[in-house]
Amino acid sequence: MSEIQSVFYPQSEIHTTLIPVTTGCPYNRCAFCSMYKADTYSEVSLREIEHELMNGEGYTERVFLTGADPLSVGFEKIFKILNLVRKYFPYCGCVAAYASVRSLQRYSVQELKQLHEAGLRLLYVGFETGSDETLKLMKKGHTAAVAARQGQKLNEARLPFYAIVMYGIAGEGKGKENARLTAELLNQFVPAKIITMNLTVFALTELAEMVKERRFTEAATQEKLQELKTLITELHMEKAVEIDTTHITNLIKMTGRLPEDAEKLLDKIDARLAG
Repeated sequence: MSEIQSVFYPQSEIHTTLIPVTTGCPYNRCAFCSMYKADTYSEVSLREIEHELMNGEGYTERVFLTGADPLSVGFEKIFKILNLVRKYFPYCGCVAAYASVRSLQRYSVQELKQLHEAGLRLLYVGFETGSDETLKLMKKGHTAAVAARQGQKLNEARLPFYAIVMYGIAGEGKGKENARLTAELLNQFVPAKIITMNLTVFALTELAEMVKERRFTEAATQEKLQELKTLITELHMEKAVEIDTTHITNLIKMTGRLPEDAEKLLDKIDARLAG
């Protein structure tokens, strides 16, 4: 297997078997992201992937395909990878991966259905925000309307996904509006879970330069908490959905289901705001 300098995966996949599909990021232009800045994007060959699977633990119930955006390799290759996972890990019940709004645009509903049937059971999708102004500022490479359609496509394909959104990403003074627009985006589809992250300014990123040049001002803690509160208040989905703020970047760690746990979650935020 080729040397892989950076391997990232969700905290919930810490005990999952990792199978490399790509190295680096095929886009690598998001202003806030520092994860793959030192890595060159490349695809791991099917031969290398099969070798990794062949020498893995035969009894594996869960696999996570690593890389910033494994679906960037295209339908045919990802479908072959899923078939290889099924061949060597016959007891695997779930293959999961990160996916971007950009890569999902390349897939039809029918193709997503086929991937689901082949074993792809969960995607972690970085929607980040529903504000077109902020998406442009952070160079995400998609619009809110395009993002909404990708979430709807996944629902149509019955392919479960976690929607990752970020508070604080719009900057000082724009938290509540960003929360409202993000809720408006999320209300157009039904993710299996909403995962929140708190914007963190990492060194050597374009966002760090924007802060240094005073082109972006971080929101204070109180505003970020108010933004999270507004997001929860504005979410009105067709079905109950889990919300998870336990990622290490978050200002407050909570889990619950909406709408039934909304009051409990809002009370926790209010207590933190009052403290």
